Amino acid sequence: MLVVMSLGLMLFWAWGPGTRPAAGADRIRVVTSTTDLKALAQAVGGDLVEVDSLARGNQNPHDLEVRPSQMVKLRRADLVVLNGLELDGWAEVSIQGANNPRIIPGASGRVDASIGIPVLEVPTGKVDRSMGDVHPVGNPHYTLDPGMATIITANIVEGLARVAPEQRRAFEQARQVFLTKLEPAMAEWARTMAPFKGAKLVVDHSQWAYFFARYGLVLAGTVEERPGIPPTPGHLVRLSTQMKAAGVKALILEPWGDRKLADRLASETGARVVPMAPGAGAVKGTDAYLDWMAYNVTTLAQALR
Repeated sequence: MLVVMSLGLMLFWAWGPGTRPAAGADRIRVVTSTTDLKALAQAVGGDLVEVDSLARGNQNPHDLEVRPSQMVKLRRADLVVLNGLELDGWAEVSIQGANNPRIIPGASGRVDASIGIPVLEVPTGKVDRSMGDVHPVGNPHYTLDPGMATIITANIVEGLARVAPEQRRAFEQARQVFLTKLEPAMAEWARTMAPFKGAKLVVDHSQWAYFFARYGLVLAGTVEERPGIPPTPGHLVRLSTQMKAAGVKALILEPWGDRKLADRLASETGARVVPMAPGAGAVKGTDAYLDWMAYNVTTLAQALR
């Protein structure tokens, strides 16, 4: 084991910032912070890119542990795509450790996918730690709204074109092909969700604002008393009362949420626990962007029906 680790470290530091291993050297190496962005980078990059993600779809993207394996991925990257809006600040630690000048702040090999996004839930007052994991610049979970894919993919294409300007036309054409598929899918999802406009739902963590806004859903409460902070018994009692009064039919649960607690609330209130996919690949068969979105829409519609 020690030999393997030593060899890995030797290779890690031997690959200089301008050096690439031979395998796949003809493709642009893209590293994204989340699987959502990986799915979209693959959609517009096609065979011209090799895409990897620092996080898995079933991981909480707020507080990922920094690992040497992330630095290895980033050290080889030509382009890094970040969510921004302070969701993936942890990625900067790995970027610094990777010692890759192509992707450091200010370099051409960086994409902030949030540029141009109409951000929701931007705090109007002072934000401090007593409020929990509140994002000072607004809710960062914009990838959960399929309508944002147009902006996100445009940002990714610009980044890819900086790295490989001779392939700009190919990237733009691939993006148009993707958007051509997305448009009818969004129309179908809108029809599926139309009967449930105004439905009141409870979520484990407040990360579904963009999804709710897209389909006219109403947030009736959160299991967390404050973002990122486990609920107190008193909060759960109040939440249960609110759910019964509002006629909440569904409680959305992320893969890392407390299923036993969610089941207890559901049994007390008559709601149904709905395991959703907060990230692409969080559930089997949802690695591709359109499959991921279709899963969430179908799963929630079936629960509300």
